[in-house]
Amino acid sequence: NRTRAEIEGLIGFFTNTLVLRTRLTGSPTLREVIRRARQVCLEAYAHQDLPFEHLVEQLQPDRDLSRNPLFQVMLVLQNAPIPTIETPGLILSPVEAHSGTAKFDLWISLEQRAEGLAGTVEYSTDIFDAATIERLLAHLQLVLQAVVSNPDQPIASFPLLTEHERRQIFEIWNATEVPYPDHVCLHQLCEAQVDRTPQAMAVRFEDQSLTYRELDSRANQLARHLQALGVGPDVRVAVCMERSPELVIALLAVLKAGGAYVPIDPTYPQERQRFMLLDAEADVLLTQQRLLSGLPVLPASVVSVDGDWTTIERASTERVTSAVTPDHLAYIIYTSGSTGQPKGALNTHRAIVNRLLWMQDAYRLDASDRVLQKTPFSFDVSVWEFFWPLLAGAGLVVARPDGHRDPAYLAELIAAQQISTIHFVPPMLQIFLEEPASATCTCLRRVICSGEALSVELQARFFMQLDAELHNLYGPTEAAVDVTFWPCRRDPDQRTVPIGRPIANTRIYICDRHGLPVPPGVAGEIYIGGVGVGRGYHQQPALTGERFVPDPFSAVPGARLYRTGDRARFQENGAIEYLGRIDHQIKIRGLRIEPGEIEAALLDEPGVREAVVLAREDSAGDRRLVAYVIPEEQRTKSKEQRAKNKEQRTGQRFSPSPITAKAEARLSVGKGAAPQGRG
Repeated sequence: NRTRAEIEGLIGFFTNTLVLRTRLTGSPTLREVIRRARQVCLEAYAHQDLPFEHLVEQLQPDRDLSRNPLFQVMLVLQNAPIPTIETPGLILSPVEAHSGTAKFDLWISLEQRAEGLAGTVEYSTDIFDAATIERLLAHLQLVLQAVVSNPDQPIASFPLLTEHERRQIFEIWNATEVPYPDHVCLHQLCEAQVDRTPQAMAVRFEDQSLTYRELDSRANQLARHLQALGVGPDVRVAVCMERSPELVIALLAVLKAGGAYVPIDPTYPQERQRFMLLDAEADVLLTQQRLLSGLPVLPASVVSVDGDWTTIERASTERVTSAVTPDHLAYIIYTSGSTGQPKGALNTHRAIVNRLLWMQDAYRLDASDRVLQKTPFSFDVSVWEFFWPLLAGAGLVVARPDGHRDPAYLAELIAAQQISTIHFVPPMLQIFLEEPASATCTCLRRVICSGEALSVELQARFFMQLDAELHNLYGPTEAAVDVTFWPCRRDPDQRTVPIGRPIANTRIYICDRHGLPVPPGVAGEIYIGGVGVGRGYHQQPALTGERFVPDPFSAVPGARLYRTGDRARFQENGAIEYLGRIDHQIKIRGLRIEPGEIEAALLDEPGVREAVVLAREDSAGDRRLVAYVIPEEQRTKSKEQRAKNKEQRTGQRFSPSPITAKAEARLSVGKGAAPQGRG
């Protein structure tokens, strides 16, 4: 009433804005949405005399001069007839006028006419461009057509893709078919290179080196030994070894024997090693003599590759045969799990062969190249570091154990060994570029980044300091290392570095929460299809069914899509822009971390009632894990109670263990605060 009194003597056009919000939870039909909207409007009209300014004053939202408080989108429907103005001797017609500014981010004004609805759209050019608005209106028209034809259909299932957008996504951007050989396994590609260049240097480690023939012969001997222990197709062989020539021999030998290797980081605590070995059901464990005393006691056959070599080398150096096919397992790599225990991702020969053949097509290694293997082999990037040079005739240079943590050592090794190709996760690339000795690495031809989002600032710094190619790749462990690629370029106007386009025989869809593809420019979850999709998770059928879903876009029987949990959107040119996660998973120095895994370990500790783990970045580029704990009051948990709690969470039976929360947190984070992990 006070406001009415204040403006009663004024002349002008006064309107009062009503802020409306309709909830669309539960996947309602159009009829239900209309019912909800009607109720919201009736409730709003009941209080329409409350001035909008007074509402803002009471709510006190964060004020920002770049946007309107409380709402940023306005819809105006002029459904009252506008009378015709008739003046003798004059012809009057409306003239559109525009102030050159937008009052809201988006303003849609509709007018009801005899022939139908007509309207205009006003938008902020800081947020939208004309092409985006045209797409929005086309999508609105599709939805209106769909609701008219079937008002009882859930609105979430209404199509948004225009025919042009559907053709772009399905026929152009995902046209990745390449006729790679479909009958070869990973080790067979390496054997073919041995036959081409038997005397060339294959592996170098400090002052040791192996030719392609020597590597092949020793791997054949170990493979025969493994076959005598029962290794064959889909038989898991655990490998717990430090970085060395023996490690390369061991991995190749497992594949030659027909088995699948399971990397076990020797720096992991014994409990974690024990879990992975038992969960993988590994019948054989390959290790080194110096590591034997630190391994958990297990029923598996233990082979010390160096200590038992006098026995192993009695076997023939001729190549072994096995019944392995491209659809058998090549390796199992464990990733962090939200239930408190890691999960093993199953990958086949067909998937990793496709990935490596694409990489060779894209980047063309030859005998002049040297590839540095520095990523811990418990991470999937190590797979291409080991095997890409061996199938291409390049030299594989192996860094010393823990050498991936030391940028000065890496710079010295790169210069001394004339490394041409190397991988970095972005945080480690940042540290490497800060190392003064990196200026001596003029031999580098290509640097490949993956594991985390690559910033435009880091990209710019790279090109300022190094005269080399920079490639940004993306992919999860569940889909044979990488599934998209992007050649970085010097572009001062670039806002983000895309993760690029799908690699050969791979399809990328960006879908909403109902699994329906979204148009370009709209954020959604990345779904991966094609040859690279793995089998699932070892002994985790429920989780496999949740993340590996039927592929409705493929004509191949039984084809599946992998739901990554990553958010992204297609740009106008078809490149994919990464936007982060849709869940609580985080990445630090390239390590996939499920906070729930660390929280579960903390909750098993005496005196801990609640625990929350977050990623914090108190200073730019220094992202760390921080745990917040609420203690129990006046009581602590027994070991038996902690084991019972873990059994209830995971559905598995555990014996009380002496492992500490601090140790479990270390192994989950990826070995503390030092820059390491995937390297």
